[in-house]
Amino acid sequence: MLRLVFMALSPTASALVSGARNLVGSLGADAVLVLADMPLDWSELRKLLPDVPLLTAVPSTFERELLEEKYPEVRVLEATSSGMSIRERLSLALLEAIRREWLSAGARVLVLCRNFPDPDEEMPQIDTVHLVLLGQHLERLTARELRGLETRVPLATLRAVVELATEIGREGREGHPTGTLFVVGDSRKVQEMSRSMNFNPFRGYPASERDVRDPAVREQIKDLARLEGAILIDKNGIAMAGCIRLLVPDEDFTLSMGLGTRHAAAAAVSKATRAVAVTVSQSSGVVRLFQEGQVVLHIEPGLRPLAWAHGKP
Repeated sequence: MLRLVFMALSPTASALVSGARNLVGSLGADAVLVLADMPLDWSELRKLLPDVPLLTAVPSTFERELLEEKYPEVRVLEATSSGMSIRERLSLALLEAIRREWLSAGARVLVLCRNFPDPDEEMPQIDTVHLVLLGQHLERLTARELRGLETRVPLATLRAVVELATEIGREGREGHPTGTLFVVGDSRKVQEMSRSMNFNPFRGYPASERDVRDPAVREQIKDLARLEGAILIDKNGIAMAGCIRLLVPDEDFTLSMGLGTRHAAAAAVSKATRAVAVTVSQSSGVVRLFQEGQVVLHIEPGLRPLAWAHGKP
């Protein structure tokens, strides 16, 4: 039978949590979010932080259900962590917390996490305390807007596409930065307002081999993201078409300075249809989610890997 071992707080983690108790009051924090790499003793955390809502994010349904049963006073979010930077894990956890109305769009959240991995540390736990202002971190995203997004695109599909986009933004492909555009949902209307620029790389494959919720499929799509044009994904997470050009009037929306044609296309298609558009900026790796012509989610990438290449000095 599977079981989790809940670790006692290390001296460093205990000192940081104790310090966080004072910061909650002085900074006016509405909640504390703990992102740990291992299950912690939440009874000890609750003693150190007795008067503030506690949230955490775990990577599996098994861990979530076990934590909810053992520590009902802790609000447990389920969000993947495999291969993701702490910034990306934080953004996805906050997205889920707002959707469940555990946090408001303007909340101040004190985050306890492990941000500086030490390979010699036997039991890495927490080494960083950080204040997040949700109004700035997730821009204008609210629980109401999230519910609206879920009526258009199931959250499982949206989450898979956002995870894929953040991985592309962070990793690029073969050492090179990659920008791309995903259009999710309202696939019939989007197809009517687009045309193929080349071959459709998804044609002829069964739906099971085009499901973006499958990590193996996401790896294949990362290669296709380097091709010109947008990638269309239906509301169930099935990739429908790649290399498509969107033929949408670029009017009735305002684009921020510095955003280019890919973002203009995303804003336009999300305005003209019920689709949600997700862009990855090639220059910065920033992921943006567009709904009704507006950016409603903004995720900064983690550090991009260095690419070594021969060349002239």
